[in-house]
Amino acid sequence: MSDMPATEQEWFEKLEPQEFSVLRRGATERPFTGRYLDEKRDGVYHCAGCGSALFESNTKYESGSGWPSFYEAIGDNVGEKPDTSHGMVRTEIVCSNCGGHLGHVFDDGPNPTGLRYCVNGAALKHDQDMNA
Repeated sequence: MSDMPATEQEWFEKLEPQEFSVLRRGATERPFTGRYLDEKRDGVYHCAGCGSALFESNTKYESGSGWPSFYEAIGDNVGEKPDTSHGMVRTEIVCSNCGGHLGHVFDDGPNPTGLRYCVNGAALKHDQDMNA
């Protein structure tokens, strides 16, 4: 993680176009189109920007929302901030390490947390894909 970009230009050069759009510009990929939506491999999902571990595969579930969903984040690695864009009141989730936009968290998830971390696939990299 020591090679984390310092400027937006460095982020632009490091990330794939969709990753940059989501992580650095707060975009949302279209539902049912992103990588990892149907992913079933065991492992850890990391921030596609800085590599921080964000979600474990055993907390991933099918929410029907069109985006990868998890009911629990790893430690304090996912931060939250208010989002009042698009005429809604939501809670945005960001990577605590690099500040990259991940998606949103809602309180309609399954037990044991009741949370649904709705995450853009472009913001994630499965640990088995980290060097790809």
